[in-house]
Amino acid sequence: MNRYVALLRGIAPALPNNSNVQLRGVIEGLGHERVESVLASGNILFRSEQTDVPRLERTIQEALVADLGIGGGTIIRELGELQALIDSDPFPGLTHGRGSYLVATFLKDGAGQPADLPADPDPRMRLVRFDEPARAFLAVIDNSEPGKTPDFMRWLERTHGKDITTRTWLTVQRIATKLALP
Repeated sequence: MNRYVALLRGIAPALPNNSNVQLRGVIEGLGHERVESVLASGNILFRSEQTDVPRLERTIQEALVADLGIGGGTIIRELGELQALIDSDPFPGLTHGRGSYLVATFLKDGAGQPADLPADPDPRMRLVRFDEPARAFLAVIDNSEPGKTPDFMRWLERTHGKDITTRTWLTVQRIATKLALP
């Protein structure tokens, strides 16, 4: 049985159709097993015999649109991909906190994956690397000055389109830890 996370884009828990209960219900309705959520921001864990990830992404996204009217996007990663990313220690010596956010931005397959890492678009943000196996940008964002956070997401969307979604490094670690449970 394969262990996956569906990283859903554009989920806002305050919206009527964005609750974890409803999101899990859609995934369960597709026949997937051990459906759970991590936080309230569109991280749905599940197990499935299916191995065709692009097909899983399409099927889940179609069901989210049909059942809940959610069209933000679905990106799926397997436990092994996330664990390899974590094991690579992309942020050595750094800690996620108020002043500096450590983030991973996941791209869908074929969503403009870079040949080279682009130059940092803002001095308050540093692109660490692009991890090819996980198809993710890893970055450090300086949040030390209130009201002066770089517009990282807007830059990513302009550069790579909307087939992306960002999670904090702490969230990525929580997802992998929960996926790894027996």
